[in-house]
Amino acid sequence: MKRVVSSILLLLVISATLNAEERQLGDDLKPLLSPLRQNSFSLNADIHVPDGSKAHAVKLRLNRISADSFDLQAEHQDYAVTIRRRANRTEFILPKHKRVFFGVGEVVLEDSLQPLGITKRLVGSGTAVAGYLPIVTKSDPKVLALFLGTLLQLQYDADDKSWTDKKNLVVQFPKAGTVKVSVDGTTVSMTTGSSIEPRGSLVPDDFEIVKIDRTELERQLSRGVMRALEIFAPSPELTAPNREGRKVANGELRWVEGQRVVLLQGTPEQIGRAHGELLKKESMRCIDSVLHTFGTAQTIQSGRWFRHDLDAAYKRLAPHIPADHKRETTALAAALDIDEQLAQTVNVFPELFHCSGFAVFGKATKDGKLYHGRVLDYMTTIGLQDSATSFIVAIDGKIPFANIGYAGFIGSVSGMNAKSISLGEMGGRGEGKWDGVPMATLMRRAMEECSTLDEVIHLWKTSPRTCEYYYVFADGKTNEAVGVKATPESVEFVKPGQTHELLGEGIEDAIVLSAGSRLEKLRQRVQDRHGEIDVEVAQWLMSRPVAMESNLHNVLFVPQDGILYVANADHSSPAAERPYVKLNLTALLDEMAGESDQKK
Repeated sequence: MKRVVSSILLLLVISATLNAEERQLGDDLKPLLSPLRQNSFSLNADIHVPDGSKAHAVKLRLNRISADSFDLQAEHQDYAVTIRRRANRTEFILPKHKRVFFGVGEVVLEDSLQPLGITKRLVGSGTAVAGYLPIVTKSDPKVLALFLGTLLQLQYDADDKSWTDKKNLVVQFPKAGTVKVSVDGTTVSMTTGSSIEPRGSLVPDDFEIVKIDRTELERQLSRGVMRALEIFAPSPELTAPNREGRKVANGELRWVEGQRVVLLQGTPEQIGRAHGELLKKESMRCIDSVLHTFGTAQTIQSGRWFRHDLDAAYKRLAPHIPADHKRETTALAAALDIDEQLAQTVNVFPELFHCSGFAVFGKATKDGKLYHGRVLDYMTTIGLQDSATSFIVAIDGKIPFANIGYAGFIGSVSGMNAKSISLGEMGGRGEGKWDGVPMATLMRRAMEECSTLDEVIHLWKTSPRTCEYYYVFADGKTNEAVGVKATPESVEFVKPGQTHELLGEGIEDAIVLSAGSRLEKLRQRVQDRHGEIDVEVAQWLMSRPVAMESNLHNVLFVPQDGILYVANADHSSPAAERPYVKLNLTALLDEMAGESDQKK
């Protein structure tokens, strides 16, 4: 009774503070919001997004039938999706592929698509949407009008009956229950109304039917949406995370100038456990990004269930993964409280990176030292930057190393070891050729096992390889570097100064790898500053446009000094536009060794 009285008093106060324009906005919103407060309703949205000379049109049709049933359709010129859910059945329909994935029976509520309470499951603390959701879904139209008027500073134009802000936003209500929003050429028209349950099946007779465990099916879609909201509308939990350090047995989390650095030492099992204990939230976000958000998009694009493709790849790759790496991943899975097979499978996620790399030394550099730059351009749109971590790893009986990577992932795509060996990778073609050592496993093995450049070259020559990858390997002890093209069938090494048909005329004391216009720009920069390259210039070599908009991380290795400089993307800027943080691998390893000696 007190809550009811309080609500009435609040509405009276708000009504008294609303000006005439805000009252008009409240009246316009009421017929749009009223159906959404019912147990059943329909919502139709038409979206037009400009893209250069063409425009993308998306149609969304949501029909909520009851507390456990709905139909959702999305249509685009390149894809189409229908989700049909009933109390005992879920269908994920891909009309363009003539395929439907379906599951029946009970489903785990935590990750279910059940309409009742779904917003709490899809909208977590990692997205800014969480702060606005109660106002939009629970508030009286007058409260929402006051909120929107204050937040967006909307002004009413009585002549064309539209609402505008101080920028490019235009909001119109063409008729009751309909709103049209325009901003920078993008338009969204949305209508709400009553729900009508469709009759008959939505699946034509000629569609292929693929049975999926219903819990897996609904988890794939729900967690994919949840993570997508975090990626496209992150909250301060992700943009300004808590930067408190932590220690567990065999591991420590530090923050160095805003970057996450994790120190791990011990047996593979101890390192895997410490990794999971220190980075549980970050690891789960990484897994959600790869498996659920990217995986759902990939399923829609390919028509194949992404987890099935990943399982098939792992089955072929697993015989080539060292037993100690598997033990480490098993311990990581236990610490994360996830299925071991899931952890093993996600760790062979096929990286098809479009990247750049270089190594310069001798006459090319200001002081003669070797500088090895590595540009990782890969899908910042799936949010891997939220789990970016620099790992300093000392495994019993192995060479210690720095691994610039991501929480939940034990392999390497960029790294340097204590023997002054540095490595960077660039993806090519040939996805699906998985009868060999996973690229990220081979990279990590090189850091754990190799003390010289010759040993790294021997490892690549004698190991079964996968797909097509390009690399830059360097040795700061001897000022040696080599470019590499590796496929399952062959491996080719390009020496400094060597002319190559794909890379152009050789540059003295330099290895330069990239593609297209990025290669031309990187070559030009190296030639223009030849003999002047130091830390500052080397970082500039990796700036835009050598780095792409999708630039996830940049690393500059100075292996002779045991130093590396790391830049990670955030949600608004690629890595090349973010500050570099200096990490002293030698000093960190000495510190870890000292702490280990004290415990003995």
